[in-house]
Amino acid sequence: LHLCDRRQRQMCIRDSYYAHYKLITRISNMAKQNVAEQETLGEAMNKTELFFEQNGRTIGYVFLGLLVLAALVFGYRALIVQPRAEKAAEMISEAQVRFEGENPDFELALLGDANGAGFLDVVEKYGSTPSGNLAKHYAGICYLRTGDLENAAKYLAKFSHVKGIPGALINAQNYGLQGDIAVEQQDYAKAVKFYEKAVKAADNNLTAPMYLRKAGLAEQAMGNSQKAAAYFERILNTYPASMEAREAEKLLGSVK
Repeated sequence: LHLCDRRQRQMCIRDSYYAHYKLITRISNMAKQNVAEQETLGEAMNKTELFFEQNGRTIGYVFLGLLVLAALVFGYRALIVQPRAEKAAEMISEAQVRFEGENPDFELALLGDANGAGFLDVVEKYGSTPSGNLAKHYAGICYLRTGDLENAAKYLAKFSHVKGIPGALINAQNYGLQGDIAVEQQDYAKAVKFYEKAVKAADNNLTAPMYLRKAGLAEQAMGNSQKAAAYFERILNTYPASMEAREAEKLLGSVK
């Protein structure tokens, strides 16, 4: 009996020893892992610092290069773009005087002379400026007024549409004039597309019903009575207070 008790105590001591040994080993391994992780983090920080030390001058050059580029862009706009825009505005005003006078001379406004520039001069010299863009629109009108439909369509198509309320009216006029040219060329389907664009460009009581009426007349010219009637009805329903509403009512009666 005493022998059994002695063996049991020896087994308990041995088990306790192994348990403590495993715990100490585990704690030691965790400590080593923690030190390793700290060393790894430290190495990463050292590598980052080393990178900036080795490449600091290059990074500085890149930063300075970006600053120089920004300065060049600003200088380009201030020293080149703005003066060109101002000069183009001066030139187009000379052509506009001849275009908008009591007795407009469209050919003179288009070509210019020794006393003032024409719209084509503005397009040639400053076509990339806002005034140069507007000059393309004016040139198209001048060609249209002088009967040159081909060049009229060419320059009207070159005009880039602009933003804002005044711009929207010019955009609508541009589409509408291209529609008028298509009508003159008896390409009524093309004209309808331009008139639709004109309506979308400036949806108001002044211009939109006018272009809807023209679209309806173009459809009527193609023999599409139902489509023509739809345009006239659209004027009556959407723009009843417009000047075209009364005429649209008469036109609607003629196609039904």
